[in-house]
Amino acid sequence: MVAVTWVLPNMTPFVAKLPTATLVGERHGLSDGVPLILVHGFGGSRHDWHRIVGALQNERPVIVYDQRGFGDSAGEADSPFSHADDLIALLDALEIDCADVAGVSLGGATVMGCAITAPERVRHLIAVSPMLAGWEWSEEWIEQWKTIGRAARSGDMDCARTLWFQHPLFAPVREGKRAEELWQAIAQFRGEQWVRDDQRAQLPMVDMLHSIPHPTLLLTGALDLPDFRLMADLIEAAVPNVTRFDDPTAGHLLTLERPTAIAGAIARFLEGQ
Repeated sequence: MVAVTWVLPNMTPFVAKLPTATLVGERHGLSDGVPLILVHGFGGSRHDWHRIVGALQNERPVIVYDQRGFGDSAGEADSPFSHADDLIALLDALEIDCADVAGVSLGGATVMGCAITAPERVRHLIAVSPMLAGWEWSEEWIEQWKTIGRAARSGDMDCARTLWFQHPLFAPVREGKRAEELWQAIAQFRGEQWVRDDQRAQLPMVDMLHSIPHPTLLLTGALDLPDFRLMADLIEAAVPNVTRFDDPTAGHLLTLERPTAIAGAIARFLEGQ
């Protein structure tokens, strides 16, 4: 397996030691100003944001990191946690009082959880094809997830990765020019979460969306799966100060499918335009 990394200028790596985890990440761009923290999705890593980082790093400090159990980050076994709490702990470790936060898919749940739990630590919130913690998934999604889990638990992680790559969630990417890039990212995923996941059970986030006070940008693709479309619709309806841009020709992974458009939308939102 060949690791795929992206080398961008003005990058400073960091390692943040949390009580039960070690988070690995990078600082990019300017040293002053409110940082923008970018959080990847399930099975991904900080490198998933490289095109967006490249477009934004000359305008503001940008931070990317691997969530616990993904990429180069790791956590202690049998230690219950939440990714949102990890993000808050990362802010503490990096001595950041307040940040703009953006997350895609699972990362969307992470940044929204941070905004709900510690609203004073967030200035602007950006959710890209976000997942909601505590979601009641459709039967179709559950069956597909079980199939991948069975392969992983049997010890055939290569089969599990292939099934994940073939998931309907990624159909628009597989049909486009970045299919190989997606496959390389999935090929590096250790897959531990398919076998065992120490995330704490959470109350349904959908019931807490109304408490998000921050200016919120919601970026979605019209070709995304029904579960994610419904989650986005509920976010749009419940979050008080939300702006939504729905790309009619994109699916779930907007960071791969529409990186230039996503970077532009984020920049305009943070600049108040």
